Parts: sequence; structure tokens; C-alpha cells
Amino acid sequence: MSDGWGIAWLGILLLINAFFVAAEFSIISARRSQIEPRAERGSRSAKTALWAMEHATLMLATTQLGITVCSLLILNVSEPALHDLISHPLDLLGWTEAVVGTVSFLLSLTIVSFLHVIVGEMVPKNLSFSMPEAAVLLLAPPLVFFATIFRPVIVALNATSNGIVRLVGIQPKTEATSTFTVDEVANIVAQSTREGLLTDSTGTLTAAFEFTEKQAQDVAVGMAKLVTLPEDATPADVEKAVAQRGFSRYVLVNEAGEPTGYLHLKDVIDLDADEFTEPVPPKRIRQLISIYRATDLEDALATMRRSGVHVARVFDETGATRGVLFLEDIIEELVGEVQDATRRK
Repeated sequence: MSDGWGIAWLGILLLINAFFVAAEFSIISARRSQIEPRAERGSRSAKTALWAMEHATLMLATTQLGITVCSLLILNVSEPALHDLISHPLDLLGWTEAVVGTVSFLLSLTIVSFLHVIVGEMVPKNLSFSMPEAAVLLLAPPLVFFATIFRPVIVALNATSNGIVRLVGIQPKTEATSTFTVDEVANIVAQSTREGLLTDSTGTLTAAFEFTEKQAQDVAVGMAKLVTLPEDATPADVEKAVAQRGFSRYVLVNEAGEPTGYLHLKDVIDLDADEFTEPVPPKRIRQLISIYRATDLEDALATMRRSGVHVARVFDETGATRGVLFLEDIIEELVGEVQDATRRK
């Protein structure tokens, strides 16, 4: 091969190497949340990119194979051509053949290494990190095509590497990580807020993160602070309580002060006038559910939603009642104060 073709192949191989490097980093750094909407709208490149991200180890094996082959070809094809071109002017200096050969080798190796690192590695890597979603949409389809052609070789290499990883007690992953823990999301929000890229003027985001750390006992209302009615309360008693206190829901307690159920204003408002002085019919009284005080608040919310109740009794390790949990109070932990429509200002 002539020296001219050797230099031409140097440029071609550097570009191919750059493609594999850019594809590798784009698959690792791209976010599914940015690609999935495009795929749902029918974008073929987005669907291919998602497939590549879901088979990350296979794609990484493909890129590593491509990078390795390119590097070997550069050293065996292009470096000798560059070495030959450099040696010609050095011969004019009158140096011995050994000196010319050594200097030519060092210079050609330096030039090839510099170009390989800059053009073949760092530039494509930085481009992929700067715009990962655009890069993966552009590069994933040809990478998947390449992986399909050389699939037997790549699968064998990937299986071998996964086997070695398992030998050291680590389970290999096939998909690039695209999810975050609550703490990671909180850190992202905090950093974005500091950088001025996100505002949380209402405190809703902060409240959402704090919500996951709270338990039922942190939000429950103690029995001493609770506005209650006796379990034999009449609709008139409920109406009077609403007029005086403004709440729409009232917990009913027995003689021992233990909650036995609760009433909503609308449970009695449609009763006939002659029923207003009689105890509320048992079928109108809503049942309470019981929740352990150390239950995570998000689990307590899920339990109340499944049960379809707005009020729950909170008990301790001995089974004793420690307070009452209102659905409204749980929601306030997330979105701020929720004003009862009937509550007095």
C-alpha cells in the first residue's frame, strides 16, 4: 500500500473510531425520558435508540470491538505509512539508519497517538456528553446495524465478559441506568434550584421529598386536640358543631374516649326533621380503619385510599389509640394547607 493510501486510511479509521466512541457514550448518558416520547410518536430512530439502551452491554461490546479493530488497523496500516513519510526528510540530515528509524518511529507514534486521542476519543466523547439525546438518535441505528452483522462474534465476547464479571460476584446489567432514588432526585432538584434552573416558590417539591420520610404519628392529631362528638350524637349535634367549629367531619367517641367512627356533614343533612333529635342511624356512621403509628405516611395514604376512608385511628405498640389521622392533613403535607369549605376562618 502506498504512503498516500496509508494516510487516507488514517483519516478514515479515526472517523470510524470516533463513531464507536460517540455511540458508546451516547447510549450510556442519554435519558430514556427524553427518547420515549419520540418513540411513542412513531420515530424509528428513537425506537432503535431505546432498544440499544435496553441492550447496553451488547452495544458496549459492539463499540469496544469496533474501537479495538480501528486501533489495530491504525497501528498496522497508517503508522507505517506515516513512519515512511517522516523518514525521507530525516535521511537528508545524514543520520545513521538506526537513528533515523528510531526518530521516525517516535514521531509517527506521537502523531498517531495524538490524533487518536483527540479526534478518535476526546472530541466524540465530549460531543456525546454535550448532546446525548441527539447523538443516540443519530448513532444508535448504524450501531445496531453493525451489531446485527457481527452478532455471533459480539454475543460470544459479551457472554465471556459477563461470565468473568459473575466470577467476581457481581451481576452484570444489560440496560443503562435511567432511574434515580429519592435522595438522588432531591439532590438534582437542590442543585437545579441553586443554579437558577428550577424554582420551588410554593415549596411543593421540598414537601414531596420530606413526605417520604414522615410517619403516621407525625401528622396524626392527638385525642386531646380533637373535636369529637359522642357516639350517640344526633344530626342536630352535628349541625351545631359545624356551625360552631366549621369542620365538616367529626370523630365519634364512646364513654371511654375511644373513637368508634366518624360522620360527615352530608351523612345527616338529608335526614327528615323528625330524625334530627334522634341518634344518627348506625348505617350512616362511617367506619374507622386502624393504622400503626410508625407506618410510613405514603403507606398510610395508600391504605386510606384503598379503603375509601378519610379518617383513621392511629394506635401504638400496645394497641392504645394515640390520635386520629385525617386524609386532608396527609394531603397538606404534599401541597400545603387545604381549607375545609365549611371551616371557620
